Amino acid sequence: MNLHFELILEIIPYILQGLFITLEFTLLSAILGFVWGVVLALFKISHNKILNGFAVFYTSIFRGLPLILSLTLVYFATPQLFHYDITALEAGVITFTLNSAAYISETIRAGIAAVDRGQREAAIALGIPYRKMMWDIILPQAFKNILPALVNESIALLKDSALVSTIGATDLLRRANIVAAEKYLYFEPLLLVGFIYYILIISLTWVARILERRMRRSD
Repeated sequence: MNLHFELILEIIPYILQGLFITLEFTLLSAILGFVWGVVLALFKISHNKILNGFAVFYTSIFRGLPLILSLTLVYFATPQLFHYDITALEAGVITFTLNSAAYISETIRAGIAAVDRGQREAAIALGIPYRKMMWDIILPQAFKNILPALVNESIALLKDSALVSTIGATDLLRRANIVAAEKYLYFEPLLLVGFIYYILIISLTWVARILERRMRRSD
């Protein structure tokens, strides 16, 4: 096999610098997507037809569009429509947040529906306000039920973050492609990036399993 890993040893630190950009996209999008997803889930279970209709319509939009199309629309249309030179980081975080929230909202809604109805009835009987009941009683129990699904969404988000390379963000994949073009070696840098993504995903899965075990013990 005509492989030359020794030729990319000196540029490994350059590729690894993209790890921070990849993690920045992923963490910001995951946190903001979860918060917005919770809001959308509450809209979906609301008796307010306007809020409910908005959440359902919102989810259908982002489920129906390819992620890369949403990303390019945000990045290239924002300067044209709003006369604002949006950065690759901003475009990526906004797109991934909006897209991830659509899927997370469905997961959270299902988790809320899975909580024993008696919990709500008991809270209402005790005179607990709706907002306090949701945040202190229903959502914590729902979170335990949907943790594996949230981990899967986070893993998908981490892998999808590679799409930001298409709009010029110097993440792991973009840096690997730059090295490949300069060295005329494609397999070696791409394999290195694939290995880094694999380690990140295995680490995330491991942390999630530990958290899940601790939550089970607290029951």
